[in-house]
Amino acid sequence: MFRILMQSLRTGVITEPQPASNDEALEHLGIELRRLIDKRFGRSLAIRQVDAGSCNGCELEIHALNNAYYDVERFGVHFVASPRHADALLVTGPVSRHMETALRRTWRATPSPKLVIAAGGCACDGGEFGVSYASCGAVENVIPVDAKIPGCPPSPLQLLQGLLAVLQVERKG
Repeated sequence: MFRILMQSLRTGVITEPQPASNDEALEHLGIELRRLIDKRFGRSLAIRQVDAGSCNGCELEIHALNNAYYDVERFGVHFVASPRHADALLVTGPVSRHMETALRRTWRATPSPKLVIAAGGCACDGGEFGVSYASCGAVENVIPVDAKIPGCPPSPLQLLQGLLAVLQVERKG
């Protein structure tokens, strides 16, 4: 035990440096997002996230939106467990053949008017999987898509920018 303690004291602390802070960009995006959500919905934006066959890279970034740093709920964005309570679907991954029916059912269960957002390169264009015997490819090959957020995976800030963009387009439309 003493040997391990001495070795850790000799080695010291080995960690990565703290990433550059995006606090100002995050706050600006969040305030604008909150304003548009209040104007359009008069309450919060409820999102149902659907993994249609992804590698989980996008899900990790989406989960980061709910951590203490990003805390997206303070801007009025909530993730819900049921499509019946959702205003928007956030779909990740290329749609696998096994998830095609489930995605269509989820889309039909979401009350209109609804937004569908494809998040990540695979959801936007099928990624490296494309269309095959096991994959339908992009989300738009299965259900109508209102917005695409590219990236592999898109960062939490890119996800917030994508949400902001879709609400701005809807506001003009």
